[in-house]
Amino acid sequence: MSGLELKQFEGPGLAPIDLSIEPGECVTLTGLSGSGKTRLLRAIADLDPHQGDALVAGHSMFAMPATDWRRQVGLLPAESHWWRDQVSEHFITTPIQLLAELGLDADCLGWQVSRISSGERQRLALARLLDRKPAVLLLDEPTANLDPDNTAHVEQLILRYAKEHGAAILWVSHDPLQRKRISQHRLQIVGNRIAAEANA
Repeated sequence: MSGLELKQFEGPGLAPIDLSIEPGECVTLTGLSGSGKTRLLRAIADLDPHQGDALVAGHSMFAMPATDWRRQVGLLPAESHWWRDQVSEHFITTPIQLLAELGLDADCLGWQVSRISSGERQRLALARLLDRKPAVLLLDEPTANLDPDNTAHVEQLILRYAKEHGAAILWVSHDPLQRKRISQHRLQIVGNRIAAEANA
């Protein structure tokens, strides 16, 4: 079982924060556009500059190679990146059950990336991330391009994954109703500081 701990962690443009997310726990983050939500997720994933320390299951990010850290701390960006022509080339297994839970047939693994819709791309990027079984999920608006039914499927799958794998989740969401549905704690960025969300 793993959790995420930030110790005086300082992402770009943000004041240092101490934060602990327990195994299986979901914490949401909101804030105005440009407030630093995405930059904070990228900093925790060691993709953007940062100060302070981040730990998974008590192990510091500085105590392991960056590639090992990023295997444990999985970032799902708002715009997913695809570097090969075919969907299957981005997966390490054939996650038929995972795809089915996202409303996708296994045939989708044979699709050309250039021909998939934004909603399909978003769901496939989530399946690709969960297929690697990270201990921490950093999710940047994972349901932004999805209809209500697919949004519900994604929420259920992520929360079940967290429970079954003891994964800690930091989930950026603009939707106040979603934040209430999925999270145990809700945070917001105000100015350059992270605090409990008002009315949380």
